[in-house]
Amino acid sequence: MDRAVVITSFGTSVPEARISITAVEEALEGAALGCRCLRAFTSPTIRKVLAGRGEVVPSLTEALKELQRDGVRQVVVQPTHLLYGIEYDKLKAEAEALAGGFASLLVGRPLLAHTGDIRRSALELSRSHPAKKGEAIVYMGHGTEHFANAAYPALQTALRLAGREDIYIGTVEGWPGLLDILRQLGENGPCRVKLLPLMLVAGDHARNDMAGEWKGALEQAGHKVDCSFIGLGTFSWVQEMYKERLLDVLCPDPAAKEDGRPPVR
Repeated sequence: MDRAVVITSFGTSVPEARISITAVEEALEGAALGCRCLRAFTSPTIRKVLAGRGEVVPSLTEALKELQRDGVRQVVVQPTHLLYGIEYDKLKAEAEALAGGFASLLVGRPLLAHTGDIRRSALELSRSHPAKKGEAIVYMGHGTEHFANAAYPALQTALRLAGREDIYIGTVEGWPGLLDILRQLGENGPCRVKLLPLMLVAGDHARNDMAGEWKGALEQAGHKVDCSFIGLGTFSWVQEMYKERLLDVLCPDPAAKEDGRPPVR
C-alpha cells in the first residue's frame, strides 16, 4: 500500500479512558479512503507504562520508520490534539525530521484550529447541556503556556455570545484557571455544578485534578458538584471534525471526497 495515515495521540495510561482515543481512531480509519492506518502515542511515559502491561504502542518516529521500511511513499500524520500547542509543535517537528524519507508527508490540523472550529464547538457544547435554572456547567481543559491557550477564553467568549452565561471554561495549566472559575461562580452564590473534562480523554487529569482539587474547591465554596468522566473523543461531532481534518489533507479536491478517488499530488 502506497499511502498511510498515522493517527497520533498523546496517549493515556487509564484503561477506561482509552475508549475516547479508540472512538476517534475508528472514525479516522473509516475516513482514510483505503489508506493503511497506524497508531502512535507521543508520550514516552505513557508508552513505558503500557509496555509494562504488555502493550507496545510505537512513538511517531517508530511508526514513520516502519512505513519507510515498508516502502510507503505518501503519509499523513493526523493528530488527535485539541490545540496548536507545545505538544503539537513537538509532534510536527518530529514528523518533519523524517519527511525526507517519503515522497509526501503532511500533518493534519488539531481540533480547535480556526475561529470556525471554536464557534462550532461552542454550539455543540451548548447543545449537549441545555440551560437549567440554578445549574452551572464547568469544563476543565488542560491549558498550556503556548499562545494557543487563547482558544480556551475564545471558546468562553463564543459561549457568552451565544447566550450561555451558565457555561464556564477553565484550565489546569493555563488561563483561565480554577480561581477564575471560583470567582465567576461566586458572583451568583452557591449552585449545582456539572464538572466535565474539556479533553479528548478523561484520564489522569480528570480523575486527579478535576475530581480532586477542582471538585473539592467548588464544594468548599458551597456548590454541589457532580463530575463526569466522558472524554470529548466519544462525541460524534468531535469525531466528525477530526474526519474533516483528515479528508482536508487526503483530498484537497472536494470532488475526490465524494467518490473516494485518491488525491492528486
